[in-house]
Amino acid sequence: MFIVLFFFGCNRVDRHQQGDTTATNASTANLSAMKRIWTEVANLKRKPELLFFLGDMVLAETDTINLNSQLKAWVKLYNNSNFSPISTSGIETVAVPGNHEMLYWHDYNVPKHDEWPLKGATKIWMKYMSNFMPKDRIYVEGKDSINNQMTFAFKRKNIGFIVMNTDTYNTPTKENPYGLEGQIPTDWIIKKVEAYKKDKAIEHIFVLGHKPYYVNGKPHTDHQGIPDGPILWPKLEENEVVAMLSAHVHDYQRMQPGNKGTYQVIAGNSGSPGSATFFGYTKIDIMSRGKVKLTAMGFDVGNPYYKAVPENPSTVRDQTTLTWSQNSNLYQN
Repeated sequence: MFIVLFFFGCNRVDRHQQGDTTATNASTANLSAMKRIWTEVANLKRKPELLFFLGDMVLAETDTINLNSQLKAWVKLYNNSNFSPISTSGIETVAVPGNHEMLYWHDYNVPKHDEWPLKGATKIWMKYMSNFMPKDRIYVEGKDSINNQMTFAFKRKNIGFIVMNTDTYNTPTKENPYGLEGQIPTDWIIKKVEAYKKDKAIEHIFVLGHKPYYVNGKPHTDHQGIPDGPILWPKLEENEVVAMLSAHVHDYQRMQPGNKGTYQVIAGNSGSPGSATFFGYTKIDIMSRGKVKLTAMGFDVGNPYYKAVPENPSTVRDQTTLTWSQNSNLYQN
């Protein structure tokens, strides 16, 4: 049994480039980077079975009007085979919302906190992106099922995937008058991880979501990370989850917290400006004998960051086998 999956996130342009036709269009995506990544992946001799886009595909983060128009334009781009050969490649694409799709930003004088849940964002996401969610997924039911419908689980061959919306909508309360960012249905996710661990047909488990828990080797419960990370992460290790695959940070990072066990891999380097020196995608090969191989591919970022750089080839930037014991192959930025 052999399966290949790709993942990346964070392709939206900077606020100052919104409307700049040299950088983007109505989608607010970094057009040069997105077209190049989609084209390279679609033209690979060994195509992936799965491709995960881990959020922040549009700028949005203001109101439902912008979110609606930008996601609509993004889907139009994806379905344009001249721009996105991924759309006709047969590759299963799974889209995961990020904070730019789920939150709104303002400059209210609130210390260290300027992003809040956007009412109506869930409905708009489902309107445009439901076709990028597996039809056979298992999702949260019962109380708050509407808000939690972008957190789900599904199987492919011998792999179990748990996909998290890391900014699930929650209503304002007296204690939290704007609502809270970084919310996930933690209990449901843990139960699904435990169920997949007990399933004898599943040999590998991956948890995916826009926001990571570890950044630069340190846990984060603030805007960079997940507030329930201290509850979730030990359960991932206990149930031998291979890795949490994330974006949000505009960089590529690979970590193995505690020097053993579950990995945190961040692939937020698909076109948004930030600390990333290369844009690209990350690949995981699940070998027939159980070996899990990770490869990060990328091309040097242009100046400005949205400039097409065909002269900069895509090369291997990181490669390793994801061993459960301490990985002797450390990633260095």
